[in-house]
Amino acid sequence: MIPEELFDYCVAHTDPEDELLAEITRQTHLKVLKPRMLSGPVQGKFLELLVKMLRPDRVLEIGTFTGYSAICMARGLRAGAKLITIDINGELEVMVRRFINKSGLEQQIEYHIGDALQLVPAISGNFDLVFIDADKINYANYYDLVVDRINSGGIILADNILWSGKVLAQNRKKLDKDTEAILYFNKKIAEDPRVENVVLPIRDGIMMARKR
Repeated sequence: MIPEELFDYCVAHTDPEDELLAEITRQTHLKVLKPRMLSGPVQGKFLELLVKMLRPDRVLEIGTFTGYSAICMARGLRAGAKLITIDINGELEVMVRRFINKSGLEQQIEYHIGDALQLVPAISGNFDLVFIDADKINYANYYDLVVDRINSGGIILADNILWSGKVLAQNRKKLDKDTEAILYFNKKIAEDPRVENVVLPIRDGIMMARKR
């Protein structure tokens, strides 16, 4: 992650959160464990602009959390396009559905509660963009579920792939399961001939892989 003062500079020179996104940020910090999982204004705006550039018909998000990134991406969708978002934490459903309804995008956001490893295979059709931001242990499994269902030229994004710097041996005391999973995932993508990829040092790192 970049130094805090540099990140603050990035925030200051990025379009500010509107009232709804600011409310999601505030309520997440007040009521939800691990609020740092929130995408935030820089990553959120990046996702919105990427969707506007790609003009996808179908977007899949694995890991809704409190809905910030889903709403940002849905704001970039053209008329008739859809975002499907999945989260395993049913305790957040009431909060997330309230935010989605307040966004006015409930017709374009399809929100599911459950295990993505079971739900994704039951969703028919291909995707133009997939955003993976869920449990790190299953990153490689989520990738395997979707890589052959990405249309040519489509994008897979995975969040937190720098893992607070613990991808570097000198920044960790031991190799825990999450760090091991991230290291395996990053290597897997870099070696997959089906995609071309780049690591973006946005917040905690985003892996971007484009289907050939």
